[in-house]
Amino acid sequence: MQRVSFKFLESAGEMASAVRAYDWASTSLGPIECWGASLRTAVGIMLSSAFPKCIVWGPELVTIYNDAFRPLLGDKPEALGRPFSEVWAEAWDTIGPIVDRAYAGEATFIEDFPLVVDRHGYPEQAWFTFCYSPIRDAEGRVAGMMDTVIETTGKVRADQNSRLINAELAHRIKNLLAMVSAIANQTFHSASSMEEAKATLGKRLSALGEAHSVLAEGSWGGASVRAVIERVLSPFRSVGGRISMEGPPLDLAARQALSLGLAIHELAANASKYGALSDDCGRVTISWKIGRPGSDEEFRLVWEEQGGPVVAEPKRRGFGSRLIEKALAGEFHGKVRVHYAPEGLRCELSTTMVNIRIEAAELEIPSARAD
Repeated sequence: MQRVSFKFLESAGEMASAVRAYDWASTSLGPIECWGASLRTAVGIMLSSAFPKCIVWGPELVTIYNDAFRPLLGDKPEALGRPFSEVWAEAWDTIGPIVDRAYAGEATFIEDFPLVVDRHGYPEQAWFTFCYSPIRDAEGRVAGMMDTVIETTGKVRADQNSRLINAELAHRIKNLLAMVSAIANQTFHSASSMEEAKATLGKRLSALGEAHSVLAEGSWGGASVRAVIERVLSPFRSVGGRISMEGPPLDLAARQALSLGLAIHELAANASKYGALSDDCGRVTISWKIGRPGSDEEFRLVWEEQGGPVVAEPKRRGFGSRLIEKALAGEFHGKVRVHYAPEGLRCELSTTMVNIRIEAAELEIPSARAD
């Protein structure tokens, strides 16, 4: 039998070496020496390209990709040699029909196509511009397809932010001023003295300003949960080593970010006066988990205190408590539960992912009257 040339694998890229070393006999493609001219040519073109490309071959949709394609996979398990349907299982209901069209001989080009993908252990909204092109064998039959793709998530988000800025800036400033006025009125109404009112108002406005800064840095297109919490907690640097955070990246709509920032400030202020941050032993853990963007899966954020003084439920709810329990729940269209367990306060916000990154109703500052 004539020896097959491996010149089509002479690309200097890492994936060329990976393709040469892979045990293709364990797949439907068979040993690399038995590959047909169409497959060898397509793989050679793909590996030599600096543009992200992936070949999907045969009825089992065997995946072969180049160096430029690797970043698109993130932390996914190794995709080489696996079915394309397994590699992108989380998005297969959406892209599977497009693959079917390519295998039927119809090329598809799509710009800024939205997909929810799982590349780092959590679902994320991303956008891609790609073309699925059929690849034919020597007899003219479709044997596979070429996926030529580039991620456009950054561009799409930048475009979205740009469109929002002019339309929303005046509206947001008006809302912010109304929020400041409501906070000021109710802080002075609830305080026992003018000195207390001035000090409390200053801290609340500072927390609101920090959350506002995070939003401004993102051109008001949203703010990440972590960035908002970190910025609002900056006045508590002296106990920062006893506050830990854990959760995947997630952006919030502007009003949700402001509401969360105010609530975190109230929790931290309360912990400094009466809870886990009022002595040298207590700790605070802030954690959150997310589901698929835009789905009915759960978003949950938990503030949990441990190791501080024994906790008892207060006899009356102040403005801060009502802000946490009512305004925060309303802004996220969810539920807030505050547990005054003896070992430490636990505050839990829960909603569904469909309520995240939407422009919810105006933030309603709770009444200063006692419940």
